[in-house]
Amino acid sequence: MLEIGTKAPSFELPDQNGDMHTLEEYRGKKVILYFYPRDNTPGCTKQACGFGELYPQIMEKNAIVVGISKDSVASHKRFEEKYNLPFTILADPELTAIQAYDVWKEKTNYGKTSMGVVRTTYLIDEEGTIVQALGKVKTATNPAEMLEKL
Repeated sequence: MLEIGTKAPSFELPDQNGDMHTLEEYRGKKVILYFYPRDNTPGCTKQACGFGELYPQIMEKNAIVVGISKDSVASHKRFEEKYNLPFTILADPELTAIQAYDVWKEKTNYGKTSMGVVRTTYLIDEEGTIVQALGKVKTATNPAEMLEKL
């Protein structure tokens, strides 16, 4: 996980509509940047829907939410439409941002070890500096926790 106080790594990734986004385009706003393992899984869905429900309050605080996983643009589009998600979801199948933000780790599930995204949420300030870094977050409480930190 990256350290608080460091400059957030830049990225250029496609969203659920295939449009490219960079971190720099969000300058002047706070960014809740969250990394999650996979679309349409129970935990990831709970976390995304939580951010969706709180999105109006997050925007009132001059902040936005951006989710990133290694799923494809098409997978993200289905996920967005199924749950009516109001925020940007970026596809990172090449793991460029995932590795830059140090969330690609060895994980053990049911005794089996594999590489994967460790659920992590960063809060980036208006100038692009990481001001909060939360690892192994709980899907049910992370959205409200991040709203509180704004």
